[in-house]
Amino acid sequence: MTRGRGGGAVLRMSVDVDECKTNMAAPTGEESAEKPGEDLSSPSSTNSPDTDMVSENSGELHDCVVDFLKTEVGNDVKSLRKVGDMLEKMREENKQLEEQVMMISSSVPLKVSAALSAAEEARCSVENLLQRERELSSTLQQHLQEAQPWMDRLGQTLGHVDTIERHLKYLQCLQHIEELSALVQQCLMTNSVWEAIRAVDSMAALDAQLQQSGCSHLKAFLSETLVFWHKIIKDRLASDFEEVLTLLQWPFISPPTQSLAPPANSQEISSQLELLATQLLALQTSDDLISQRASASHAGAPAGQPLTLSPPLCLPIQIMLLPLSKRFRYHFTGNRQTNSLSKPEWYLTQVLMWMGNSSAFMDEKIQPILDRAGANINARVELCRGLLSLVQEKVASDAPRLLYDDSLFCHLVEEVLQFEKELRSSQLYPAALPGLLHLLVEDATLQKWLTVEKKMAVEKVDAILSAEGAWSSQYRDISDVDELKAPDCAETFMTLLLVITERYRSLPCPRAQLKFLELQRELIDDFRIRLTQVMKEESRCPLGARYCAILNAANYISTVLGDWGDNVFFLQLQQMAVSLGEEQVLGALGLMEVGRLASLEDSLFEGLLALLDRLRGDMMGRLLDAVMREIREKAKPYCQDRWLSLPSLCDQSIMSLSSSACPMMLCVRDRLLYLHQVLSLPLFQLAWQGLAERLDSFLYQEVILSNHFNEGGAAQLQFDMTRNLFPLFGHYCKRPENFFKHVKEACVILCLNVGSALLLRDLLRESEEERRGGGVEVNPSPQSALNELGVFRLAPCDVLILLNLRASWPGQ
Repeated sequence: MTRGRGGGAVLRMSVDVDECKTNMAAPTGEESAEKPGEDLSSPSSTNSPDTDMVSENSGELHDCVVDFLKTEVGNDVKSLRKVGDMLEKMREENKQLEEQVMMISSSVPLKVSAALSAAEEARCSVENLLQRERELSSTLQQHLQEAQPWMDRLGQTLGHVDTIERHLKYLQCLQHIEELSALVQQCLMTNSVWEAIRAVDSMAALDAQLQQSGCSHLKAFLSETLVFWHKIIKDRLASDFEEVLTLLQWPFISPPTQSLAPPANSQEISSQLELLATQLLALQTSDDLISQRASASHAGAPAGQPLTLSPPLCLPIQIMLLPLSKRFRYHFTGNRQTNSLSKPEWYLTQVLMWMGNSSAFMDEKIQPILDRAGANINARVELCRGLLSLVQEKVASDAPRLLYDDSLFCHLVEEVLQFEKELRSSQLYPAALPGLLHLLVEDATLQKWLTVEKKMAVEKVDAILSAEGAWSSQYRDISDVDELKAPDCAETFMTLLLVITERYRSLPCPRAQLKFLELQRELIDDFRIRLTQVMKEESRCPLGARYCAILNAANYISTVLGDWGDNVFFLQLQQMAVSLGEEQVLGALGLMEVGRLASLEDSLFEGLLALLDRLRGDMMGRLLDAVMREIREKAKPYCQDRWLSLPSLCDQSIMSLSSSACPMMLCVRDRLLYLHQVLSLPLFQLAWQGLAERLDSFLYQEVILSNHFNEGGAAQLQFDMTRNLFPLFGHYCKRPENFFKHVKEACVILCLNVGSALLLRDLLRESEEERRGGGVEVNPSPQSALNELGVFRLAPCDVLILLNLRASWPGQ
């Protein structure tokens, strides 16, 4: 379409170009009178709409032609020769466009006609198909109506057949059950125990297959039959098994003793033991099925049952546990004196003793039988699991009764924790199997435990802070051990937290562990607040022993918490808190803080460490301020010394410390010794370095910049600093002068010989003038010149001030 519009424009422009060319080349007036476009329009089209449209747009067409000629020809008159070539080119393009239009006009009607024919044929085909569908549907409906009576009669017949088949299968199943029952009875009469066990196993397999059946009476009959015969076989085997165990002196209530000679029929007894144990193991399938069904029927039973969902014990171990279970219930239930809420250690210790006494028998007698029978069972662990169920039942019933007695509850928790430790270590009870700790993480029990733990911890903290030796270290006489110089109250408090950690470390519930961790953080923050309160009371005397002990306590707790932050146990708790999104532990942390915790860049104690560091920094600042007040008081005569009138080196036979500096030096020495004695090693490192920094600033401001020095005064100052002050700190580092950089470098400048001082002053002044005038920097630079003299801290402007303090210039 675009090309068509362009072709029309080209056609009109070509006509105008012909007109222009004709007008320019016409020799006569007749030829010039010809109107443009006469050769393209018919004589009868003078008043047609197209003619009117052309006349209306003649102005626009004229402008278009003029623009086209300007673009193609330009203002050069010689270029008009190109008009003929352009006209020929446009005529050729116009001819091609006309041929394309004629070709399209002739082909379109043929395609439309073919499409209409195809559509007509498709319509006829669809009508034929619809007619055939109607005929087939009518025939099918007629056939179905005729066949409906046959279908009804056939359905009734098939229903009767299905009913008969189900009745037949029901009767066959019932007959099979009776046959198995008769087989079991016959086998028991003939003492064929293995055949009876196999028949009972078949009955149990059939019972499992019928679980999805709707025949409730049949299932009930089968279940009752299975339970009946299973009980008979189990009771017979159990009776024989108990007799054999009695011959082997089971159960071992006290530690077993080795007899001098084994019984004569020991081999026969062992064979009988293995046979009966193997037969009981073969009966395990039906016993598990019956036990699971009984557990499901008693799923809503009240508390007092074991809370674990462990698989049932194997039959031989169940029978071996019967006498022990009877003894346990006899002694530790009812109104017996041994059943005391205040003495949980009685039944816990008794069970541990039974486990230990029976371990050798289980390993030597029972375990080989289980291995030969192909049972993947650990005999000792199975016996411990059975005895543990008795203890679980007992603790689950006693714990709710102790929630209102703090002392008895704490005693129960301590005994349960000790029992769990002995169970896992001495009896090698697997960690994957539950012990007693899951009973302590029940909501009511856990909340009571946390409450009592906090109450006892607060009481303990009150006691240790009010004790007589709370702020003295128990290792103060052992220098090698007492590096941290932690006061007794801080060490006892952290030991208390460590004991709490050991108590909840083995809990099977991460959320419970995180609750105890939050309790520990709360206790630490409470202890920090107590330290702050005592510190404020002692802040009137920052150099007192108790104030320093508080500082040591804060540093000790911070050090221990830093070590805990790298401990594997606390790192695991940290990852667990992040994964569980525990709000109590994470608090109001932002995404960045939580991310740092997840990447182990920070620890769960980071907030507490920041608070303790703030307390430690505040106390250290108060301590150093107090020391500096004493030093300032002692240094007043030294600051006012007559540095301008001191004799030069050549006038003195030997240099000695300035008499005015002695009180200051003695004060510095005594305070360093005192701080080294009362502060821990890390704190003392911070203290003497902070004191050196403050003393350096004080001497530089109050002694050096406040006085003028002649040659003797500068030498005396350097001697006082390098031979007396710096060595006081040399006991604690190799190069103490590095901590007095202002004083050391000022002494260097003041003690320069006159020539070097003049050159340096001129260089610094020239550099200052060039800097102010924006000129080129002098060479060498002032900084490099100062560096060659060993001056790195002082700026060139400071050095100029120091040079102006010298009084020994030529001409003065």
